[in-house]
Amino acid sequence: MAEDRSKPTPAAAADTPDVIAPVAETSERVHAVSSQADKAAQFIAEHGEVTFTYEEERSVLKRIDIRILPLILGAYFFQQLDKSSLSYVSIFGIMEDANLKSIEYSWLGSILYIAQLIFQPLAAFLLVKLPTGKVIGTAVVCWGACASIMAACTSFGSLLAMRFLLGSFEAMIAPSCLAVTQMWWRRSEQTLRASYWNAMNGATFIIGSLVTYGLGHIASDKIYRYQTIFIFCGVLTVIFGVAFLVLMPDSPMEAKYLSERERIIAVERLRANQMGVASRQWKWDHVKETFMDFKTLLWFLLIVAISIASGGISVFGNLILKDFGFTNFNAILFSMPTGAIQIIVIIGSAWIATRIGRKGIVITGLACLPTLGTVLMLTVPRKESNKGVLLLGYYLVQCLGAITPMVYAWSAQNTGGDTKKKTSSAMMFMGMCTGNIIGPLLYNTKDAPLYRPGLIANLVMFVTVGVLGLLIPMYLMVLNKWHAKKREELGKQANLVDESMVRRKDMQDSKAVELEQNEHAARNIEDDNGLNDLPDLKNEDFIYVY
Repeated sequence: MAEDRSKPTPAAAADTPDVIAPVAETSERVHAVSSQADKAAQFIAEHGEVTFTYEEERSVLKRIDIRILPLILGAYFFQQLDKSSLSYVSIFGIMEDANLKSIEYSWLGSILYIAQLIFQPLAAFLLVKLPTGKVIGTAVVCWGACASIMAACTSFGSLLAMRFLLGSFEAMIAPSCLAVTQMWWRRSEQTLRASYWNAMNGATFIIGSLVTYGLGHIASDKIYRYQTIFIFCGVLTVIFGVAFLVLMPDSPMEAKYLSERERIIAVERLRANQMGVASRQWKWDHVKETFMDFKTLLWFLLIVAISIASGGISVFGNLILKDFGFTNFNAILFSMPTGAIQIIVIIGSAWIATRIGRKGIVITGLACLPTLGTVLMLTVPRKESNKGVLLLGYYLVQCLGAITPMVYAWSAQNTGGDTKKKTSSAMMFMGMCTGNIIGPLLYNTKDAPLYRPGLIANLVMFVTVGVLGLLIPMYLMVLNKWHAKKREELGKQANLVDESMVRRKDMQDSKAVELEQNEHAARNIEDDNGLNDLPDLKNEDFIYVY
């Protein structure tokens, strides 16, 4: 019972109802911290542990959202814009102007993901060893330059080479955004933040379609229309990349725009994640655990399945719309609602998953929508009177865009240890690349207007995703029971409050329970597994989320 336990200290923690972290502020700045520990542990040891109120944490979170979130939103937006530019120019004569064959156009879609697949291991290594902000900013500038240079390409060989380079630099961005999300936000906040930057896929559909619609009307004897689009997208990306390098801090410990106390709060609030912040040390035992981790394999299969479907639709989407009976420009305009649908479904599903705390069920529910849409596109005849139904099917298929960010966030929230987080993310994005390489190759312009082989493959993938969404939470429950048993064997509380997943308005209740358990108050930095850079399977305090 609470009255049988020792009272938490200091007294201020008991007297202040809004205290977020019941940790005594200490005048001692030096603690014994292992050289293998996370940089956050060293930072707290140097600056001292502090107590802070709900209002203070909310203020720091607001400053993080205002500064960090727009930067990663922009980075992901421009990555998607430059990557999708091939789809935008597909109906403006690039195949004729560059003398491309059907299979060559498909390979231009796949080669970008081959490059991303090859460079994912290097991306994971660089994200562990080098400052995150500098890595992302440099990558943005480089792929923007590649997108601009593509305007000079008028043959399959040159376009293939530049798409490969574009993909090699873009290999950095998605795992970087995921790393930034893990580094700056609590686990309960990560799903929505990840949905925000993934929703930039939808924003790209809308803005990219409008820009393409306008630039596509520019006729010139000196330059092809697809070249104009490449130049516009590439130059804007380079400008943003320079701004990113100037404004993006490398970690909460190095955020100069925050005061010293705000930096301490920004780091201290992440301790409950049990994931660490940044170690700048590459650890091979983390890599080994990643490849031995069955849940990581399940998420890999899940991301491959959904990426096979999305890869084909993203490259051939405008061509499919055109074959519904629309003109080139109308096909672009009718693709715009796709963006709005993706934004609504991505953020809406993330909100639902955050509210109910069950991502697997939400993923299965989401998989039902593109399954229905694919069935409509396969069964409804291509006639003028059926355009509306075919469009409905196409828009339902676009709901698949919400599944990928959900899988990213789900995997990230269930992975601990700096190197393991990066290698696990690399595996997810290697799965994404693998699927996106395969996806476009299942479609061929010779199959127009029905594209049956590609759509049937998509249908199989959607069903697979739905099944995995139900199976993975069962395995996570087994892991949680295993960790509870280990805690009992070590003399710890078997049932812990997962503070990192508690919603903000419920924070006070969770803190009261934590004080009653006397867990956090008695825990030193050196005893905190969350700051000792342990992989999740070796950290008995890690709680998996469903």
